[in-house]
Amino acid sequence: MLGTWRWNVVFGILGTVLTVAFSIGNNPITVMLLRSMYAFIAFFVLAYGVRGLLAYILVPPSLVGELPEEMDEEGKGAQFDLKTPDEAQELNNLLKSQMQEGTSTSSAASLSNEEKDFRPLTPPQLLSTKNTEPEELVKAIRHLTGE
Repeated sequence: MLGTWRWNVVFGILGTVLTVAFSIGNNPITVMLLRSMYAFIAFFVLAYGVRGLLAYILVPPSLVGELPEEMDEEGKGAQFDLKTPDEAQELNNLLKSQMQEGTSTSSAASLSNEEKDFRPLTPPQLLSTKNTEPEELVKAIRHLTGE
């Protein structure tokens, strides 16, 4: 069922308030209280039927009449789950080999053209302004300013 017994109490109070509102001017107080008690009981019981009907209506169509075993069989193959392999060990080995290569060759000038090309995980070194000549700096500034 949808909801709890508190909804039944709310419906009962609503029925009581409606009964009192419509009969306050026409009936004596004892008749009005007796009828409002009957209205509370009637609306309280009626709320069970309303909650049951709403629970039946609001059930998703895919779940109507299915057993849990059928749901497992029907769901197979409906999702595609990708998992990437763990490559941490290979990455560590690659980094270690590059570190060993870097320590074995002391100067960058001894590298051949093939080794100067892009290699993974070895970004090109940035040039500092100490090692460049002033003419190269002037060229770079002119190029950047568009002159």
